[in-house]
Amino acid sequence: MINNTSLQRWDRINAKSIDTQFMTAMQRGLNCSPFEAQLMVEKVHEFYGPLFDNSTTVQPGQIQLMVVDTSVPSGVPLSEATQKLVTLTLLDKNEDNHIQQKQTIPALRQRRLMRVAEEAFQQGGLLTLEDLALLFNCGLRTLVGDLAALRQQDLVPSLRSTVKDIGRAVTHRRLIVSLWLEGKEYSDIALHSHHSVSSVANYVEKFKRCVALLQHGFDLVTTAFLIRLSAPLVEQFRQLHQTAKPTAHRQQELLGFLKKSRAEFPSRPTRRSQ
Repeated sequence: MINNTSLQRWDRINAKSIDTQFMTAMQRGLNCSPFEAQLMVEKVHEFYGPLFDNSTTVQPGQIQLMVVDTSVPSGVPLSEATQKLVTLTLLDKNEDNHIQQKQTIPALRQRRLMRVAEEAFQQGGLLTLEDLALLFNCGLRTLVGDLAALRQQDLVPSLRSTVKDIGRAVTHRRLIVSLWLEGKEYSDIALHSHHSVSSVANYVEKFKRCVALLQHGFDLVTTAFLIRLSAPLVEQFRQLHQTAKPTAHRQQELLGFLKKSRAEFPSRPTRRSQ
């Protein structure tokens, strides 16, 4: 009988299975030996491990939901759209309790709306108003009012209706990173964007990782895979980095992160001549 008490052990077994697939792909694609492929696997774990987000376990307060994939163009009926399984945080006690004590119920719902929409988008999915109505047990008219209130604060959640219709409109992740590049501190950004300080720090950290990988020569799809973000979100970060004019100390902070990343990155493998 299998002993399931050692979860870390089985996580390692699953990782080894993925490593084997990677090694096989390297041997076939690069015509290298098993020993060389194993070295590549070890280097991937050593250098890129910190860039991976491995928090795949559903935590208390979270729920998994099938939503529309970000790749589905507008106009496609939902019944025919490709679906994506995402994990959403319906209840964050630290963040939600603070809002409930200090603000109103609509403010709490709007914060949750922003949070779950962002989480779905980062995982490659887009929520609809119908999804939100079921999650929050409210009517569509209520949600339309919430969206209007958020727009007054220059906040646009990543929903299927907004992402497919507004093009490059300002979203809250872009707002957060833009404020950071302008030199604002995490606490000030959190207050302005109606996010927690930890959420702000998370967005900034992922922005840095995206920039580091893109500048190291990885394409958009590979970067999205390595950091476990959606490709559209990586593209937004790329555009922001190209167009933003950060303050001097933010520029130095970002350059320091990129310099450190370049020093840690292994050399890109090249294909052998046939």
